[in-house]
Amino acid sequence: MIRATSIVRRDAVDSDRIVDIITLEHGDRHRRRILLNADGGTAFLLDLDRADVLEDGDAIRLDSGWLVEVKAATEKLIEASTEDPLDLLTLAWHIGNRHVPAEISREAIYIAYDHVLLKMLHGLGAKTEIVQRPFRPVRGAYHQHEHGGHSGHHHGHGHG
Repeated sequence: MIRATSIVRRDAVDSDRIVDIITLEHGDRHRRRILLNADGGTAFLLDLDRADVLEDGDAIRLDSGWLVEVKAATEKLIEASTEDPLDLLTLAWHIGNRHVPAEISREAIYIAYDHVLLKMLHGLGAKTEIVQRPFRPVRGAYHQHEHGGHSGHHHGHGHG
């Protein structure tokens, strides 16, 4: 079985080394150890030291040195926007308070489709649209990087 034990971040990917592409939804891009089948048929065991997030454009290094590029799959998302940037910040606070992964742009916030959150966003005055597109949420502030960083869940409030 082909093994893969490291991730190459998108800014360091050598496109000449890519032999296949794997398309994954957001929930499937946080992994440590799993058998995967790339879009072109390459089967391999992802076997990382610790769970990590495979971002759109990253690559998985196979034990042969070849790379499998990671693509974010198209998903059903809620696009929430407002006329006032301060209102958009307020939406971001409410979404973050619910620990929901979110992709944030200057014009909108994107979250995975959820009818309860859609109702909440409407109640907060957001303009919403259901869209189909890749989901690239912001990585958490406590995400552990290859060169140190923090881990755990320590941000000064309870979860009661």
